[in-house]
Amino acid sequence: MFDKLEDLLVRYEEIMNELAEPGVTDNPAHFQKIMKEQSDLTPIVEAYNAYKRSKETIQDSLSMLEDEKDEEMREMLKEELSAAKKQVEELEQELKILLLPKDPNDDKNVIVEIRAGAGGDEAALFAAEMYRLYVKYAEKQHWKVELVSVDEIGIGGMKEVNFMITGQGAYSKLKYESGVHRVQRVPETESGGRIHTSTITVAVMPEAEEVDVVIDEKDIRIDVMRASGNGGQCVNTTDSAVRLTHYPTGIVVYSQTEKSQLQNKAKAFALLRAKLYDIEQQKAHDAEAQLRRSQIGTGDRSEKIRTYNFPQGRVTDHRIKLTLYKLDSIMNGDIDELLDSLIAADQAAKLSNLQDEEDHK
Repeated sequence: MFDKLEDLLVRYEEIMNELAEPGVTDNPAHFQKIMKEQSDLTPIVEAYNAYKRSKETIQDSLSMLEDEKDEEMREMLKEELSAAKKQVEELEQELKILLLPKDPNDDKNVIVEIRAGAGGDEAALFAAEMYRLYVKYAEKQHWKVELVSVDEIGIGGMKEVNFMITGQGAYSKLKYESGVHRVQRVPETESGGRIHTSTITVAVMPEAEEVDVVIDEKDIRIDVMRASGNGGQCVNTTDSAVRLTHYPTGIVVYSQTEKSQLQNKAKAFALLRAKLYDIEQQKAHDAEAQLRRSQIGTGDRSEKIRTYNFPQGRVTDHRIKLTLYKLDSIMNGDIDELLDSLIAADQAAKLSNLQDEEDHK
């Protein structure tokens, strides 16, 4: 690990020297590339330098303790030594996490698809509530949300909704939301006061660039039509909605939220690319079963990941056995505690796998 850290330190110094050279911005693509590399390396370099400083403090404190006779000074040195040892342990753990292989999609924007599952209207109402939860969470992160398509029911529910979230690291956080979400509550239409269980499925897909997925025009049928449902004044008067059918996979996507056919077409293609890229990702995960087991909740879409129990005001994430009694704030987009716990569990699982691999070498 420390050989690798020394190599990264050398590389970081090379980048800093290059960034200080005149004319570095003359090649914007290269400049952007090295700025990204510098940004990725900075937390590792800062943690490693702090680690080395703490190791030096330990050495200094030990050598001073050998000669120091004054009891008060000895106590101070012992405290300093203890604090430095604790910091070394913490920084070593932090460095192990920072050196874990990065998910190449972590910095990408996401396209989220929410579908109502079992439970009829109640499931559609919950799908709409979950859509609002993610919109509120994205707003707190200062991310941008764009609706791609929505299939609404009259009472304020959504059978299906697709939307894009644009923001730094959106996939790194939201990828843990993929799976089946279950709600338990008494529907407003239920006169007997019985608790009903409904489900929705959430799919979080990294936005795919054109270079990630090449779509052959011969494989696509494009239909234009009038949009239906709520969408503003012009939405029902022009053929602005776009539907794409991808013959090889049978995937059909639809975009009707923009007034311009061109914008809807761009959104529909973005959604189709994300779905095709997601299929490739799933295949790769299937091929690497061990890796998939270590990735908390980015695996099987049919996995029941979370239960929202309204009568008891609790939310339980089944993957990490975490229960929080703050349902109201979670439904208002306060999901940081859930996501941070999932990220920590994912990192712990990956570190454990890495340790197992090293032990078997």
